[in-house]
Amino acid sequence: MPPRDRSAPARSAPERSTGDTSGDRSALDRPAARLGALGVFVAAVALLGYIHRDDLFPPPAPALDPNDPVALCLAERLPGIEAMRADGTITEDQAKLFAARAEALCQAQAGGGGAPPLPGQ
Repeated sequence: MPPRDRSAPARSAPERSTGDTSGDRSALDRPAARLGALGVFVAAVALLGYIHRDDLFPPPAPALDPNDPVALCLAERLPGIEAMRADGTITEDQAKLFAARAEALCQAQAGGGGAPPLPGQ
């Protein structure tokens, strides 16, 4: 192998021509690309907010009708169930079961329970 001439300038790698006049910066490192990414992020967050608007800002609960027959029926029965639980006559699980059954009874008596009416009825 012949000795290398140390007086000759070292060869450098050929420069790539990308049309970029800002030096070695990638197109993705430019401010315009970063603003574009920020715009996509803001749009995604806005879309998620719009999709979950009812979860984030729930609509107000409808006011209960004081003459609702189901509410009146439950107002009669639930204090008795709570008194039995407080006296120790029934357990907490039994109180939940009794309350659920009382609600079903009140719905059935008011005509709100069961299957929907058949077409034409």
